Amino acid sequence: MSDLEIWGVILLLTLATMIARSGFWLAGNRINLPKRVQEALRYAPACALAAIIVPDLLFYQSQMNFTINNPRLVAGVMATIYFLLRRNMLQTIFFGMAVFTVVRLAA
Repeated sequence: MSDLEIWGVILLLTLATMIARSGFWLAGNRINLPKRVQEALRYAPACALAAIIVPDLLFYQSQMNFTINNPRLVAGVMATIYFLLRRNMLQTIFFGMAVFTVVRLAA
């Protein structure tokens, strides 16, 4: 791809993102979503986050890896346990990154 094509793709994707995200903002309160849809949309951020994180934890070196040799999975499980015990997100991030670093360097 040439530089011009890359910049064109970036601009088109930016435009598509802006249109998709501004639809509800521009419509304001004129859109009356059914109560059931409003309740379902509450879970959209958690679902999107899970869709990003779970594959990253489970796939290691281009293969699905459920063993202790997967530092991402080990750090993710340990960080989840830490969060459930402490309920502090910032500490959990530091703890998870520390565990990941130790497990990765030990392997």
